[in-house]
This record gives sequence, structure tokens and C-alpha cells, in this order.
Amino acid sequence: VRDAVVAARAASTRWSGATAYNRGQILYRIAEMLEGRRAEFAALRRPPEEVAAAVDRWVWYAGWSDKIAQVYGSANPVAGPFFNLSTPEPTGVVGIVAPGDSPLLGLVSVVAPAIVTGNTAVVLAAEHDPLPAVTLAEVLATSDLPGGVVNILTGRVAELAPWLASHSDVNALDLTGVTDATLATSLERAAAGTLTRVTRPPVGSVDWFADPGTARLISLLETKTVWHPTGA
Repeated sequence: VRDAVVAARAASTRWSGATAYNRGQILYRIAEMLEGRRAEFAALRRPPEEVAAAVDRWVWYAGWSDKIAQVYGSANPVAGPFFNLSTPEPTGVVGIVAPGDSPLLGLVSVVAPAIVTGNTAVVLAAEHDPLPAVTLAEVLATSDLPGGVVNILTGRVAELAPWLASHSDVNALDLTGVTDATLATSLERAAAGTLTRVTRPPVGSVDWFADPGTARLISLLETKTVWHPTGA
């Protein structure tokens, strides 16, 4: 976990500094590579409709890369000779516990919204079915995604997640894959010690085939507001 966070932080400046267009093109490439390896995911007992939905999910989020700032940024009315502009920016390093009920589509649905806006991620794969995540790691490694942007770990969530939640260089935590309420609460408390932002959806509440919306995108963004004198 420590080494993965170090790698994610090292990749953060380059990835967040890339143009939104460039990040989108890389996500499109991931979708292409994933589609080309359908047979491998089928061999891992992933249904064809799940693989197809995972490809579509990468494409869907890739399309948001250069639009999220336009939709959620704003020019704010102020009293005075100033421009006041608010723009969304990445939070930084995001720790993600991937869902166990959907080890491919669910995994893509939590990773793609994190990285498309410029965050980097440390991901704990589905504990009881990690092979789709390992195969996805091979897809990412051959898709022009810079090293360190996505770091996938396998193992027991109860052993790894506390170290991720308490790490002082993790900026946000997505607990979607934590089904144990007691563990989830302890992780929230650990994250509170370093003011880490936490996303904790209700267990079993996510339909991974449904329209994902933009909630996950927005939950991993900060808003920067800039004042600038007019005419200067």
C-alpha cells in the first residue's frame, strides 16, 4: 500500500497537468484494448454483456474529460470590477475499494471517474475474484496510461484498507466495495484523522448496468475560485 501511494503521488503532477483532451484519448484507447481482449475476460467467467458494458463505460467517461469543467465550472456574478471564475480540479490520490459483486464492470465504474478528471488511484481489487482486475491492469499497461496513475492491489480488504484509509498522502477514499459496516465505520474514522474525503454508498445500492451519472465524477473534485480584475 505504501509503495502504491508513493507511485500514485509521483504520477499525480504529470497526469493532472495533462490536457483534458489527452486524458480522454487515453481512456478511449483503454476501451479499445479492453474490447480486443473480450475472450480473455470471457475465460474469467465474465458474461459478455458485462464486458460490453465495461467497454461502453470507459467510452462514456472518456467523453466527459473535456466537458466536466464546462458543465460544473462557472463564472460567478460579483459586486465590483472583477471576474470571478470557479473551476473543478482533481482532489489528488484516491484510494478505492472495488466492489466484489461486479469485479469488472463495477471496477471500471469506480476507477474511470476517478482518473478521467486527473486524479490518480490506488485500488484494492475484489477480494474473492481478483483476476478480472489483474487482467485489466494488463490492459491499462498497454493503453498509454502513464505508470502510477492506476495501482491495483490484490489481497484481503480487512488487512489492506486500514492502511490505505489512514495514509496521510491519500486525499479521498471510495468505500464502495466495503460490505462490512463495522469495517467501513472504522475506515471512515481513520480517514477523518487526515481529513480525507470519504465516499460510502449504501451497501448493495448500486446497479452497475444503470446510467452512472456524474455523481462519482463530482465527488472526487475540488472547486478552485479565482478573482481577477477586469481590464487587466
